[in-house]
Amino acid sequence: MSAETPDLGEFELIERFFLRRQAARGAQSGVILGIGDDAAVLAVPPDAELVAAVDSIVAGRHFPEGTDARSIGHRALAVNLSDFAAMGATPAWATLALTMPSVDARWLERFSAGLLDLADVHGVALVGGDTTRGPLTVSVQVLGHIPRGTALRRSGARAGDLLAVTGTLGDAGAGLHFVTTPPSAEIRLAALELIRRFEYPAPRVRFGLAARGIATAAMDLSDGLIGDLPKLARASGLAAQVAVERLPLSEAMCILRDAAHRARAALRRTEGRSGPIELNVDHDRRASRRRRCDVDAERRGIPAQRARMGPLRLSLDPNHSLGPASPVSSASFS
Repeated sequence: MSAETPDLGEFELIERFFLRRQAARGAQSGVILGIGDDAAVLAVPPDAELVAAVDSIVAGRHFPEGTDARSIGHRALAVNLSDFAAMGATPAWATLALTMPSVDARWLERFSAGLLDLADVHGVALVGGDTTRGPLTVSVQVLGHIPRGTALRRSGARAGDLLAVTGTLGDAGAGLHFVTTPPSAEIRLAALELIRRFEYPAPRVRFGLAARGIATAAMDLSDGLIGDLPKLARASGLAAQVAVERLPLSEAMCILRDAAHRARAALRRTEGRSGPIELNVDHDRRASRRRRCDVDAERRGIPAQRARMGPLRLSLDPNHSLGPASPVSSASFS
């Protein structure tokens, strides 16, 4: 952040940077009372359940100091939208708690643009929040809804289910690496693409909605495959084995010459906290629905990775583990 902007109080800050699009949303957003009162009042659609997700990103932990404020705003919302995608839920509203060391108008303009541009894409209204002074930390809560009883859960997988992901693995983690470690000239273009995927992840919200009623279980891979697949398997009382050499990698990742490094990057944490969605699909039933899901993915430009992943099946044997053995820790506290 650069020089402090004097004489800009909290009310002026909110009005200048975060109210610019709210008036145009109207009653269709379900906002009965939004920014400007002590709390928001929201209308949940009939026969729907309320869905809530919250995430925090911290400077120096989830993004390097000096990261473009537009990217920070985008990613602060994206990590929550990715959780909604994994639940098959519709995001509708968001609150923001922003802690920053100083009030910098240029920084706030870019930050709010990144957050609100992504909110517009997914029909999310910012309905409240708080600002305070301290180390740069952004906490966003997203609220939304889902038809009663239809949420995708981690615990719904069954033995023999097919595992699939909605995109390629490890891109954000590799992008973070190249943000802090400049790449060599021969892989520079690939590295820039990976950095873009770290700085501006694309939440798979529409795909999550399409997967509702098709997938048996789902979760966001924000902690990487090695961190998150065991969580899904445990929640379903199962275990999983993975052929690491068949993990789906992007073209940019494949340009990296060290195959061992590619595999580790695909398995490890994606420090940006937003990754592909992992889905479990009944291998023997709902074939026509799976095809419709694949067609929907193609139409939305999301690579279908089910076939490339090979024989990734869930097992009833609780002694099986995510294999082959990897020295990467699966701890996800960050």
